Amino acid sequence: MKKHMYINVLFALSMYWCTAQTTYDVVFPKTQTEMDEVCQQCYTAFRQKPKEVKFSIKRERNYLFFETNNKPWFNQLFKGVNDGIAIDVVAKDYYNCDEETIDQQIKGALLRPVYAKRLKSGLKQKGDIFRVRVGNIPAHLLDKELEYNILFLGNKRLCMYYIIYNLKAYNWDLLDMGMYLDNISYNNQGVSSKAQDAFKIKYKTLRFKIPFEKNKTEYPPEDIKPLYDSLNLTDFNIKTININAYSSIEGRLERNIELQEQRANSIAKALQSYQKPTIETTISSSENWVEFLNDIANTKYDNLKSLSKAQLKAKLVGAFSKEMEPYLKNHRKAVVTLELEKKDKYKTLSETALVDLFNASITNDNLDEATVIQNSIFEKLKNKEVSPDILKTMNIPRQMKFVNVLNNNSAIKYQLNEQQIIIVRNELEALKKLEPENPRVNYNLIAIKIKIWRYNFEPVNTDQLKKEINGLKRYGVEQVLIDKMLVNYHIIKSEQFMKKQDYTNKDISVNYIYQNYKKVPLSNVDYFSLAQFLAYYANVDKAANLLSSKVNQIDVDEDLLFYYLNLTLTNSDLTQTENYRTIMLNAVNLNKSRFCKLFDAVGKDGVTFQLMDDAFLKSTYCENCNN
Repeated sequence: MKKHMYINVLFALSMYWCTAQTTYDVVFPKTQTEMDEVCQQCYTAFRQKPKEVKFSIKRERNYLFFETNNKPWFNQLFKGVNDGIAIDVVAKDYYNCDEETIDQQIKGALLRPVYAKRLKSGLKQKGDIFRVRVGNIPAHLLDKELEYNILFLGNKRLCMYYIIYNLKAYNWDLLDMGMYLDNISYNNQGVSSKAQDAFKIKYKTLRFKIPFEKNKTEYPPEDIKPLYDSLNLTDFNIKTININAYSSIEGRLERNIELQEQRANSIAKALQSYQKPTIETTISSSENWVEFLNDIANTKYDNLKSLSKAQLKAKLVGAFSKEMEPYLKNHRKAVVTLELEKKDKYKTLSETALVDLFNASITNDNLDEATVIQNSIFEKLKNKEVSPDILKTMNIPRQMKFVNVLNNNSAIKYQLNEQQIIIVRNELEALKKLEPENPRVNYNLIAIKIKIWRYNFEPVNTDQLKKEINGLKRYGVEQVLIDKMLVNYHIIKSEQFMKKQDYTNKDISVNYIYQNYKKVPLSNVDYFSLAQFLAYYANVDKAANLLSSKVNQIDVDEDLLFYYLNLTLTNSDLTQTENYRTIMLNAVNLNKSRFCKLFDAVGKDGVTFQLMDDAFLKSTYCENCNN
């Protein structure tokens, strides 16, 4: 399970005249010149603040605390006796969908300012965080959904007004290097935390689209047979089917969803009719707003993109619906993903019978058959039908001709239990002595060494490790696999530089990763890990750019899409674009509840409800979430 953290990304609002309630002794400069005269110290502190320095307001019961991870910066910020902080406590009902939001500087209840002497004397250390109490929540706001904006004061003048929002991040993982068995075998864990502990060997995944005829809901086996035959599943069974069914946007939502579920169920039933093993099936249905808005861009219908969903549906009736049919017909489809597993002719054999058959094949030097049986044993291990102790009963002589079979056993042992990493490393070192040029053994050995380094199990000569990674090429290992290892090398290096506060060399490693990740084919898990890594090191723009090519696709991974939104919702240059609306509607279709929760308070795990300062975001939220 990945342990998550929160990164506070900050942005300043423009200066407004303050017309709110009591402002105590805070002075609101009337001009930028007046502001500049008194705020130079504050400006300098922020200009010189390393991007890795973070701060936030945290609530405990009814108390509010200012927190930062850097005490020297804190002391630099509050040098003068009248430098300080005041908190604006804002309630979500300020953004009521039925009312126009008033554009004003102080949105809620302004708390009494706290100045330098009290800030410094009250500062306490808690782990790696420094914190000081800066106020109490007013009684009349205690039961409301709240957020806490910061007024940074220089000589009692407002210098900066900050809103803090939550960028949810996780401790990233390395890109999945897999282990070399007969080919590269990946853990292939899903982005979703529900799948993170799953172990499976990825044999084959197929993805394709099935167009739907208008009003047709039944797809009998004879309709699907040409498709099934084209898949050439001679050696494979379908293990799982995931069907994302999409309707065109005209008509009632409820009827559209009903039609899509009927279509999807009929496809799943037809595919099941061609094999005996039960297929695990997942179906989701939604309207295809994404492709509709993409397809009408830069056409004579481009003006439709500015309409609300309700307005568009009202327009797409009668003659106009027929006029738009050349577009709409392309939006009725199913995106079908099949996960396949290899057929196992030894599936029904007992554990004892399998091991006896394997050992006999080894004795008779029948390595091809031994490998088939070994894969059957691995399948049972994967499904937890047998104990990992079965590996100890497989009698494989330590001879050069059996190196690949021995390598397979070591690799699967590690994938089943990463705590055996040192044991497996030693086994692979012994195999390398038997056959020094074996590409599978050399690849697995270096993948293990990278993990040992990553988790600091043993000291590692990093310069030598880098040479060994680059040296894999002479054994015939593909360059893309080497490139992935080099990206992982720099992920670990950047983490080490960060701990030393060597930000210059950390940035060099981060830039290497960003410049080279395109050389490597990435899974959704890899994209997610890499984006989290970049965001953690305050490269939010790079993290967003990494995901930007995927979020406009109808079959985008849900977690990738929502992580992109989390990274970009406060970027008004992006949110004002029609393309961004398409991305948001894609998110609404995938998971409406999750989209709406982005607009919850920071304390409720939202990004911030103050996103609704942006009229475009507020209208999108109110259109889809104000039930």
